Amino acid sequence: MNKENVVMMGLGYIGLPTAALIASKKISVLGVDVNPSVVETINKGEIHIVEPDLDGLVKNCVERGYLKAAVSPNQADVYLIAVPTPFKGDYEPDISYVLSATEMIIPNLKEGDLVILESTSPVGTTEKMANAIFAARPELRGALYIAYCPERVLPGNVIYELEHNDRVIGGLDNVSTQHAIAFYRQFVKGKLHKTNARTAEMCKLVENSSRDNSIAFANELSIICDEAQINVWELIDLANKHPRVNILRPGTGVGGHCIAVDPWFIVSEFPEQAKIIKQSREINNYKTEWAIEKIKSTAFKFKADTGRNAKVACMGLAFKPDIDDLRESPALKVTLDLMDEKDIEVYPVEPNIHHFKGIDLYPYTEAIKECDIIVFLVGHREFFDLDLEDKEIINFCGVTRIEKHYIS
Repeated sequence: MNKENVVMMGLGYIGLPTAALIASKKISVLGVDVNPSVVETINKGEIHIVEPDLDGLVKNCVERGYLKAAVSPNQADVYLIAVPTPFKGDYEPDISYVLSATEMIIPNLKEGDLVILESTSPVGTTEKMANAIFAARPELRGALYIAYCPERVLPGNVIYELEHNDRVIGGLDNVSTQHAIAFYRQFVKGKLHKTNARTAEMCKLVENSSRDNSIAFANELSIICDEAQINVWELIDLANKHPRVNILRPGTGVGGHCIAVDPWFIVSEFPEQAKIIKQSREINNYKTEWAIEKIKSTAFKFKADTGRNAKVACMGLAFKPDIDDLRESPALKVTLDLMDEKDIEVYPVEPNIHHFKGIDLYPYTEAIKECDIIVFLVGHREFFDLDLEDKEIINFCGVTRIEKHYIS
């Protein structure tokens, strides 16, 4: 199978790297995004997100004519949907972006086309997508190949992992699975594991729920250690000397478009059964609120001791180190909450972005020089080996190991 024309619906953190990788294999790709500025940027051979190696790949593919962008799809042989699936209300999954993208491609579909949903989705979303297609185009029932294949990549290493990681591929029927596998074989070097759509959908949710559980243990442990006056970083290092123990590193909470969101998709559908999954989500959300209170109490004590407002450097806004992605970021939540506090002067620092919604961002060197309290929220590479002498440090991500500051 050699599909020569691909439409990628969504040009975000997954859609654009995937479109560029496919285009690098000399397959014509039209990337579709509802944001005209994103389309304009890509058609100039530039990118609108921070991701190592992506800029050169996009530039090359655009210059060679294999990658173009538009605000609406054209006719193709393969349609990939990689749009956001956030939650709404009481952590209920919102698949409106998926259904909207589906509606956009419906007029262009023809017999023999392959439609693949890559967006992380609740179980049954691929079927809902198919139902929407056949409701509008009943003549295509039995004439299309429809499958689900979730991404499983790490921001900051997306290009390599898109190509080398194994993929789980599940069609609505066996022939759809086989067609999807044949398509991915053109640009994925990892193993392609076939299953059905529902299992593939649940697999992605389970992967991130498992990781959320592990992080929750580490975050809960950090809170316990703070109460017990134990250096959590030293404790974890020692515990991990055991050959069958691998405790993760605690942080400010959990953010991003996957781990902070996906477990709720399971909880929403299976509220009586998903007890541990729900509790892990609650623990990781609580860690962020706990961090806010820890910073405030330190700042208020500083004011009580000195008679002036504390200047607090919030080191990092992204949801993980060395990227510009602020989605569901606990560090951003902490910073915005502190900025609402009139007795604290906040110096937000994020070396991977230039601006954010009118907030003044400070170079980390200036923030460290000016501030009384240095709060490490994200472990960006720039924050290691800094001169922090005579500074009050609150360390939520293990950037520094100064013993007198054991705060988790």
